[in-house]
Order: sequence, then structure tokens, then C-alpha cells
Amino acid sequence: MELFISLLIGIGLSAAAGFRLLVPFLALSLATLVGHFPVSPELAWVGTFPALEALTVGLLLEVLAYYIPWLDHLLDMVTLPLSMLAGTLLTAAFTTHLDPFLQWSLAIVAGGGAAATAKVLAGGSRLTSTFTTGGFGNFMVATLELLGAIALSGIALFLPKIALVMMVLLLLVLSWQGYRHWQHSRSPELPA
Repeated sequence: MELFISLLIGIGLSAAAGFRLLVPFLALSLATLVGHFPVSPELAWVGTFPALEALTVGLLLEVLAYYIPWLDHLLDMVTLPLSMLAGTLLTAAFTTHLDPFLQWSLAIVAGGGAAATAKVLAGGSRLTSTFTTGGFGNFMVATLELLGAIALSGIALFLPKIALVMMVLLLLVLSWQGYRHWQHSRSPELPA
């Protein structure tokens, strides 16, 4: 059961990293500093005040950058591989008691996959917003991504089983929206 909970926490934080790269690290830092959450030796640095300060400044810059319409798309391209790496590392850090091959296989597939899926689906929402609103609606997408990352990080740390349900529901909703958009783009245009 401990393995399952650890894996859920890692995957939940990984998915949050797909929405905002630094939110899960900042949430983990806060939880560690207040003594709620012990971390593995690999993540001991996250429980320090310098890490908290650096993550806070980095997150503020990341959030502000996502409110600039042309910069948000550039950030999506840059942060996709970084989110996958962060997701892999977060999941690996929570499965240290496994055989290294299994640990890193799970981390790459589950953690990196959760982060990549969240990033690609969020990026698709941003592209849709750009095409439909000329970029004026992107601030709503950025705000929803930030709130989703905060909620998912908090729930992953404090209620990991609920985080799994949230991730599945979010994946289904975003996939449905993507499918509807894809169907709409394939339908022949009706004559005027």
C-alpha cells in the first residue's frame, strides 16, 4: 500500500508539473518545511529556505510570463521537455524503495507521461484559445492551469487517492474537448 500511495503522490505532482513546472516543487518545499511531509534524501534540498525562496521567485516569473500572449506559446515548447524531466524526477524521488530498474521505468513512463500529457493537453487548450480569441482568452487558460497545478499539488500531497481520481477526470474532460475540436476541424464546411 505504501508503494501505491508513493506512486500516486509522484504521479500527481508530475501531472501538476505539466501545468506549471515549479508549482509541485514549491508545494513540496512548503509541506516539507512545515514538517507535514518527509522527503527522500534525493529531495532533501527542497526542504530548505533557500530552495523555497528560489522556487517562489521562479514561480512568480513563470506565472507572469504565461500572461504574455506570444511568450506563453514559446514557454509551452520549452517547458514540455522540462516538465517531462520534472515529472520523471518527482516520481523517481517517491519510489526510491523500489529496484532501480523498476523505479526509473515507472518514473519515466508514469511520471514523465503524466507531465507530458498534462502539458500537451494544456498547450492544446491554449492554441484553441489563441485561434478563437486572438490570444485575448489565453489569460483564462493560464489562470486555470495555475489553479489546476496548485490544487493537484496540494491534493497529491495530502489526499493522493483523490488526486488519481482528479487526474483521470481531468484527462477525460480534456481528451473529450480535444476530440470535439478534432471532429469539428475534420467536418466539411457547409456552403453559405
